[in-house]
Amino acid sequence: MSVLTQASPTLPAATATPRTAGRFMKRTPLAILAAGALLAFVPHLGLPAFYDSLLYLALHWVVLATSWNILSGYSGYFSFGHGAFFGTGIYTSANLMARYDWPFLWTLPVAALMAALIGVALGAIVFRVKGVRGELFALLTLAITLVIGTIVVNTPLDGGSGVPLSGVPVPKIGPTQSSTFYLLALAAAVVTLLIAWGIQVSKFGAGLFAIHDDEDAAEVMGVPTYRYKLYALAISCALAGVAGGIHALFLSYVTAGEVFTITVPLTVVLMSVLGGTRHWAGPAIGAVAITGLLYSFTAADHAVAGKALIGVILIAAILFMPDGILERFRRHRRPAPSPSPVATPSAIQPPEVPARAAPVASQGEPLLRVRGLAKSFKGVRALAGVDVDVRQGEILGLLGPNGSGKSTFINVVSGHYTPSGGTIAFEGRPLDGLPAHRIAGSGIARTYQIPRPFAHLSVLQNVAIATMFGGAIRDPDTARRQAMTWLEFTGLQDKADARPDDLNLHQRKFLELARALASRPRLVLLDEVLCGLTPSEIDDAVALIRRIRDQGSTIVFVEHVMRAVMALTDRIVVFNRGELLAEGPAAEVMRRPEVMTAYLGKAHA
Repeated sequence: MSVLTQASPTLPAATATPRTAGRFMKRTPLAILAAGALLAFVPHLGLPAFYDSLLYLALHWVVLATSWNILSGYSGYFSFGHGAFFGTGIYTSANLMARYDWPFLWTLPVAALMAALIGVALGAIVFRVKGVRGELFALLTLAITLVIGTIVVNTPLDGGSGVPLSGVPVPKIGPTQSSTFYLLALAAAVVTLLIAWGIQVSKFGAGLFAIHDDEDAAEVMGVPTYRYKLYALAISCALAGVAGGIHALFLSYVTAGEVFTITVPLTVVLMSVLGGTRHWAGPAIGAVAITGLLYSFTAADHAVAGKALIGVILIAAILFMPDGILERFRRHRRPAPSPSPVATPSAIQPPEVPARAAPVASQGEPLLRVRGLAKSFKGVRALAGVDVDVRQGEILGLLGPNGSGKSTFINVVSGHYTPSGGTIAFEGRPLDGLPAHRIAGSGIARTYQIPRPFAHLSVLQNVAIATMFGGAIRDPDTARRQAMTWLEFTGLQDKADARPDDLNLHQRKFLELARALASRPRLVLLDEVLCGLTPSEIDDAVALIRRIRDQGSTIVFVEHVMRAVMALTDRIVVFNRGELLAEGPAAEVMRRPEVMTAYLGKAHA
């Protein structure tokens, strides 16, 4: 049975799940605040100061691990520089208190600001270099820790002798000094967890998770990747700065040799990975677990054994729980999706595609105008100055032998590649030099020849990303509801809770199509969407593409399946070696000698 004949006339159980999850998520901040209020009564129990200090350290690591996770866990930019931002907060507060007699609490906002400024200055440069990802970003941030530590120790900020703070008064927040530090760390932890939760359930968090899985695809779908990474880094650094400011007074004597080390980043990485990096509560769980283990062994005079055990735990977590404790627990608790009722194609009620403002071009006028478009890769000329018009309301076939420049044309128009020359205008507005997310926001969507779904997100979340960014919908709940209609439109509604790895090839192709349509585009660029499908699946896809055009979208259709090209296209354009070879009606163009030669060679032609 084809995928289009499995659609349900009513929303399946997967649609109810976001609403249930939404009600749970609205209670989450209240639960965090309630837990914080309950823990605030601990100092009144009269426990020894040791327990206040132990709880302080656990909450201190909760703040550091969670703040690290906002950038590195959510967006996938693995950082070893958290010690630099933490140390910046320590030395900012320490110097303001020791040298300028600032009240302790007043130094904390400045500590957060200084850490955030250093982080933003680093990110503003690094995030513009596309090659600096993964291991290179991690090594660069590690170098920043060593650089800042060297600067501090060779300036009056430290002077090589450290900064004593024994004479700085501790504010009387709790009944004792130790309880004061505990309450300060508790407040910082509650705020940090609320921020981490708020980011995860927001449009901002959805964009960060998309960046984590495929940054280039996220940008083309409308996610402002550079800005989002910079925001996440600033928030992460600011929270680390606050933790550092509190810790400075807790230590009472600050030295660069103990602050700017690899210990802080390694510890927060361990805590976050152990608890789970893709959930706001994961790093907190890991921080509490690791702190408890360390101090239980320290109290028993087995500190070395404790550190060895933590190393074993890290290895075991990587091997057996790569997604962390929390994600493993959630998988066991997650109910199996219920099957959807089967319906005939006539039961499908497709949503309206053109929900944006009316396009500038009228029927038959150029919607997209490309002039002299060129693209070269290290001397290899993929496009050699082509001129193409795409008219409002048509299906334009883009044909040519392998290597002729068809996919390069799609990539350049969608912003995936920057053109080497020429101009691109959409609805009369130039797109030259615009980043890919701005092009997506203008009303252009595309599919990839090889599907590129976000692997760690569900099918529903994949489509909701496009709805939020390309479709400019801010509310995640609304985005999920609209995404569900597009899954019904493509017959994937019963796969809403599945991961892309659970889909076969033609379902992944239709997921690509659903994501493209979810942004409500006026121009859809389809890059070999039929490649690899069976004849019956091709028939379903052809019918679906017709319905997309019938609802008002213009389509550029790159394809090698000639019967689909003949059935769908109003016009075709043929490329050969990066140049425009021919254009016109398909039946006429494909009989031209130069086109037959390009496809078959002179002897066969």
